[in-house]
Amino acid sequence: MSFTLNHLKSLESEAIYVIREAAAQFQNPAILFSGGKDSIAVTYLAKKAFYPAPIPFPLVHIDTGHNFRETLDYRDKLVAKLGAKLIVASVQDSINQSRVTEERGYNASRIRLQTTTLLDAIEKYKFDCCIGGARRDEEKARAKERFFSHRDEFGQWDPKQQRPELWNLFNGRKNVGEHFRVFPISNWTELDVWQYIGMENIELPSLYFSHRRRVFERDGALLAESPYIPMKPTEIVEERVIRFRTIGDITSTGAALSGATTVDQIIQEVAATRLTERGGRADDKRSETSMEDRKKEGYF
Repeated sequence: MSFTLNHLKSLESEAIYVIREAAAQFQNPAILFSGGKDSIAVTYLAKKAFYPAPIPFPLVHIDTGHNFRETLDYRDKLVAKLGAKLIVASVQDSINQSRVTEERGYNASRIRLQTTTLLDAIEKYKFDCCIGGARRDEEKARAKERFFSHRDEFGQWDPKQQRPELWNLFNGRKNVGEHFRVFPISNWTELDVWQYIGMENIELPSLYFSHRRRVFERDGALLAESPYIPMKPTEIVEERVIRFRTIGDITSTGAALSGATTVDQIIQEVAATRLTERGGRADDKRSETSMEDRKKEGYF
């Protein structure tokens, strides 16, 4: 137990250092807030980093319009609790303005459309640093990411042009129009995040805990019944006991069969599983390099 505590305190210290470095090096940072456990953990770390002062930069939520209601309710409750500033950028607005085109068909999703909405928000509010909850253990493209991830004037990421970070020395120099994505919990694992949530007693959206929901199977993933997902004639909706390991757009967020109703039970479940938490994400299955392709375009 003492080893786990020391490990988590070390990760916490590193993350707070990264957040403070971002605040020191950039003029107009923001936290990218999805309502998922990782962005929630980053938000609480930012709270600790500047306590007793409030978090000195806004939370930015890219709303696909296809979010779980539970996520939006939690977001609004957390913002009120922290006294934080919230900026919501809408994918639907991007569609209405003909900035992006709505996908059609059974596998239509707004995941890729988020990139344009995000980049437009960065340009509108002149953010020079966006702090996110990405972790290297999530996905192979994430594993290439540095703490300070440089983006060019078009918001694009080049994994071959990242800067060295020896001894956790970060280079935030940039040209006009460029910005950085900063990932304070890069070195954390899914298990670390859950153990930290348990240690800090952080409240989470109810979606993360076992509950009954109407779902159907598609390409090996359990998706929630939703008016946003056209169903194929062969697909059958059943009520199952599930929980979500990640939270995103309803159209791409797969559920896991689980009876875990507490953080401790989830920790035991995560410690034993061999399936990555993004294993049920439909957006990651579009191609072998789908995440890296999106990141190069400016995705989270």
